[in-house]
Amino acid sequence: MNLAIVGSTGLVGKKMLEILQERKFPIKKIIPIASKKSEGVSIEFNGKKYQVVSIENSLKEKIDIALFSAGAKVSLKWAPLFSNNGVYVIDNSSAWRMDESIKLIIPEINGYLLESNDRIIANPNCSTIQMLMVLAPLHKHFQIKRIIVSTYQSVTGTGKAAIDQLNNEKNNIDGLMTYPYQIHQNALPQCDVFLDNGYTKEEMKLVNETHKILSDKSIMITATAVRIPVFGGHAESVNIELKEKTNCDEIKSLLKETYGVTVQDNPSKSIYPMPIYAEGKDEVFVGRIREDFSKQNSFNMWIVSDNLRKGAATNTIQIAEHMIINNLIFIML
Repeated sequence: MNLAIVGSTGLVGKKMLEILQERKFPIKKIIPIASKKSEGVSIEFNGKKYQVVSIENSLKEKIDIALFSAGAKVSLKWAPLFSNNGVYVIDNSSAWRMDESIKLIIPEINGYLLESNDRIIANPNCSTIQMLMVLAPLHKHFQIKRIIVSTYQSVTGTGKAAIDQLNNEKNNIDGLMTYPYQIHQNALPQCDVFLDNGYTKEEMKLVNETHKILSDKSIMITATAVRIPVFGGHAESVNIELKEKTNCDEIKSLLKETYGVTVQDNPSKSIYPMPIYAEGKDEVFVGRIREDFSKQNSFNMWIVSDNLRKGAATNTIQIAEHMIINNLIFIML
């Protein structure tokens, strides 16, 4: 099978190359695609070297699957051209997520929706993925009535320029500013741009994508997204109100049986999820599970995940794996 990565020189693109090798994805040829300024750059994959091609020249190649992570503008323009050329496109940008004709997929939750005629498939926002990996099984068993979420998001979610800004500030080096303010030793209550309703795009992604993935618009959701000076992953403080009665033990038991979720919850020994330990792992970690005494049948929890892996690259690759395993895609070996 020939697989292309659009945005192969970016943070997520590089992570995709790494994870494809880790998971021994069945690839005959890799086609790294990036902007014209990166054309000709050499990339190593499985012991072989490949040259980056521009997206304008990439359609000359025989491609079976294309993993897109080059931003919404690129995806809106090029994903239809790829799909019309017989390529299965899995897109990591926001371009297609809320398109009613495009499926928004977390394989462990709604992978069963995928069909062989799905030529463009959307990968959810990183914060949505980690939250729903934990909340989807709870919704299935106890019916979530309301979600209040505050996210504490790594600079890696913004990209290399944000990493450079933080490193420069830590070392007292002048450089380009990605954020409107200093991020070192700071917390910015703004992820993406503000909308007319006073929320940011990132906050509304949590609302709208949750409704779509869980197929339930009755869930009341409010979100606050904060950027913090860490590298390892995103953290979320989540409060849920359930329709059906349960308790912390039942919730923990259910989550311990949920594939892709690891419960780290032993406060007496200071065991709980943290970005520094989530980095480099594909699991979603949850802890600090406790009853909310201020409201009946409500619970608090703390969810952490590596946003470049399960929040982006890993989930995208898992979608492709699901398509292959379920014979939804024809592979040219």
